Amino acid sequence: MTSRSWLHRLALLATLLVTALALTGSSAPAQRQVPVVTTTLATSAASGQEYEPPWSWPLSPTPVVLRQFDRPEQPWLPGHRGVDLAADEAARILSPATGRVVFAGWVVDRPVVTVDHGGGVLSSFEPVNAILDRGRVVREGQLLGTLASGSGSHGSGSHAATSHCPSSCLHWGVRVDGEYVNPLNYVTDRRPSVLLPLHGP
Repeated sequence: MTSRSWLHRLALLATLLVTALALTGSSAPAQRQVPVVTTTLATSAASGQEYEPPWSWPLSPTPVVLRQFDRPEQPWLPGHRGVDLAADEAARILSPATGRVVFAGWVVDRPVVTVDHGGGVLSSFEPVNAILDRGRVVREGQLLGTLASGSGSHGSGSHAATSHCPSSCLHWGVRVDGEYVNPLNYVTDRRPSVLLPLHGP
């Protein structure tokens, strides 16, 4: 047998082998793709309506809401980016959830305390004389400071959390990734009061 015919047979054999392998691969059942499902707890941070666990109020007992949250249609328009809660002068201001104090100082003409609760969620309280320094870790219900005097008259300037209390009050604002949301969505008691008849419905 000549070397030429030998090379020809080798080439033919290689071709047959490659074809057989291709047919075998195509006849095998396709491997099923199994999707990977990641389950996460939906906290709905932007609305706070499904936040778990719920926060506690920053005042005790549960305060009266003097002014509700009123989100402006555009960031530069006037509105009320938080809630005003009735409070006695020098009232104790409590952290509504665990977190870390990231600011304790003056903003324009009033003292402010800001707590980072993680996940891009911040709480701000004003006017509050802080007793904790920046960087301090706090637990839910821990004392942040006391309501500063003259809280009913803090200005309405360009600061995002303006308030116009008729008397002493605490202004509480909550931000999620820089956007103001309604703080009342985060507290435990967020059900509306209902007046029931004396003798049942």
